Amino acid sequence: MLSLQRVLVVTDLSLSARLIGTALTRPREFQHESPGRKMENKEEVGKENGNSEEGSRTLTDGSICGFESLSRLLESSLSPQVFKEVSRMLIGLNCGKALEPLEIAETAKGLSSQHDFDIQAFSFHADKELLREPRVVRVGLIQNSIALPTTAPFLEQKKVIFQKLKPIIDAAGASGVNVLCLQEAWMMPFAFCTREKRWCEFAEPIDGESTQYLRGFATKYNMVIVSPILERDLKHGETIWNTAVIIGNNGNIIGKHRKNHIPRVGDFNESTYYMEGNTGHPVFETAYGKIGVNICYGRHHPLNWLAFGLNGAEIVFNPSATVGELSEPMWPIEARNAAIANSYFVGSINRVGTEVFPNPFTSGDGKPQHADFGHFYGSSHVSAPDASCTPSLSRNKDGLLISDMDLNLCRQLKDKWGFRMTARYDLYADMLSQYVKPDFEPQIISDPLLHKNHL
Repeated sequence: MLSLQRVLVVTDLSLSARLIGTALTRPREFQHESPGRKMENKEEVGKENGNSEEGSRTLTDGSICGFESLSRLLESSLSPQVFKEVSRMLIGLNCGKALEPLEIAETAKGLSSQHDFDIQAFSFHADKELLREPRVVRVGLIQNSIALPTTAPFLEQKKVIFQKLKPIIDAAGASGVNVLCLQEAWMMPFAFCTREKRWCEFAEPIDGESTQYLRGFATKYNMVIVSPILERDLKHGETIWNTAVIIGNNGNIIGKHRKNHIPRVGDFNESTYYMEGNTGHPVFETAYGKIGVNICYGRHHPLNWLAFGLNGAEIVFNPSATVGELSEPMWPIEARNAAIANSYFVGSINRVGTEVFPNPFTSGDGKPQHADFGHFYGSSHVSAPDASCTPSLSRNKDGLLISDMDLNLCRQLKDKWGFRMTARYDLYADMLSQYVKPDFEPQIISDPLLHKNHL
């Protein structure tokens, strides 16, 4: 049996890799049942992978060794005592304690069962204060796959995606969610690999069909909704943007934010469709707190995260579309680091599934032409400023993640670590002002003997 001492000598991501290998070879008597379990033993995992090995590869269905997430694999394969210690090291402690699960409303459970989507719920606490009452906000994240093949008529594709999301949004509403965020470009396939302009037909104005659809839910459930869409700017020559629309809990449009950073990596040829955003780093003051939206690729830019914090964000959403081969090792790190460094909560949302397009395309990287990005691995999660985070949603099915957040934790962590007080923004500002000049010279001091010829 895996000993506690052995667990303690490994850390963070290396821990995950070692424990997966150990878990898959553990005797059956040390395993226990848990939600999301798909296979009974390592032999079945091997069969699914088409070989007799330990089943360490990700399956073609998007699972990880037959499980919907790393957390569920470990929970099912380790003893309760060891799993508790592993969780402490992987997802941290909230105010010194393990993150508490929330009771899920029966209506939401029923919708989850009927429509086959993952649902999980957790609660982040803050320390009790003498001068402020708790400021608890319930946040929901939705991840989903597309609903029809990309060859279907565009109008039908959008219509069926709307229908698919309805029970998940209803589950969020029945659970009392205050702020709900959807994934990047939720109202269409993520076709930005193809370079085909016909996908621009999905673009909508800010007050277009998707916004009108969601306004009804916002009003019905008294819920703020963050809706990332492909925007068509009718007032500026029908320019297209990757935009998040913030819909208030009264059904009003509070504002919008356009994606700041556009990827030019692998299949992600998004500059074919839209340019870098022009809205800065707005923070939207809503009935439930101050929120920002760092769309997808912006999560790779620390200054992008910083700017939302400087503008006062308490929750920053990161609606995304990213695939395993490209970014999965970075996924559990970047948002969590941003939450710590900027003393706010981060909600990370990624779509699910493999989207196959009718015409093969290439990436200009020498690889053969192909018709899909790869697997969008879901794994949506929430990170807190105290370094704790939730387990991830499924890698291979639709899901709703619900989190209670006491926003008082944001200030408490600022007071504890003093990052704002100890930051040297004057030095950064001076360095950046020099860096953007054409005659910039890096501040490098060379050893005078480095290039001297020696006899």
